Amino acid sequence: MKILALEFSSLQRSVGLVCQGDSPGTTIQYEAIETGPRPNKPFEMMEAVLRQAGIEREQVDRLAVGLGPGSYTGIRAAIGLAQGWQLGRGTTLLGLSSVECIVAGAQAAGVSGLVAVVIDAQRGEFYLANYDLTSTQWREVQALRLASRPAVTEAEKEGYLVIGPEVLKWFTNGRTIFPCAAILGKLGINESKVVPGEQLEPIYLRATTFVKAPPARILPD
Repeated sequence: MKILALEFSSLQRSVGLVCQGDSPGTTIQYEAIETGPRPNKPFEMMEAVLRQAGIEREQVDRLAVGLGPGSYTGIRAAIGLAQGWQLGRGTTLLGLSSVECIVAGAQAAGVSGLVAVVIDAQRGEFYLANYDLTSTQWREVQALRLASRPAVTEAEKEGYLVIGPEVLKWFTNGRTIFPCAAILGKLGINESKVVPGEQLEPIYLRATTFVKAPPARILPD
C-alpha cells in the first residue's frame, strides 16, 4: 500500500508518501513541507515526494486528506487536489481528522498523559478536543468543540498539556505540534472507509450563514 497524504490545515503544510514495509507494521515515509499563509507550491511538493520514493503517480494506491479543522482555504485546496487526482486516475480517497493527526504526532514525539488539542477558530474562539495518551494508544476524553480562551485555561488548570499548531501565541505553557502529512498517511494505512471525492468536506463546527445582498440601487437619470 502506497498512500499520498495532503495536510494543508495549518501554516505548516505538508505532502507525505507512506509505503508499507516488508515487515508487518513497518512503513517507509517521505515528506515535503512549506510554510506561509496559504498554499503556494502543492504540485511541487507532490512531485518531490514521488521523486524521493522513486515511484510514478499511477503507483499511488490511495490519497489521504487532512480535513481540519484549521485553515479553510488550505483544507479546500487539499480537497480540490485530491478530487482532481481521483477524477484523473480513479484513486481511492480518505478524509481524516487533523486533530487526530496532531494527537498521533504528539504520541510519536513522546508526549503522554492528558492533552488538549487547541486550534485557532478565529472570532476569539478555539477548536478544543481532550485526549488521554499512552505510548501505544490514545483515548478521547471530550470530543471536538468550540471553546473560549478561559475554557482552554481551565483545561490547563485540570492538568492538560495544550498542544497544537500555534498554541504558544496564547498559551505559553503549551507545546507546538503541527499536523503532518507523513503521520496522516500512517493513520490512513489502518483506515478502510474510503469516500467519493465529492463527499470530502472540511471539519467546520460553525453553522454556515449567508448574508442577503441589499436590493440594487436605481439611480435617477
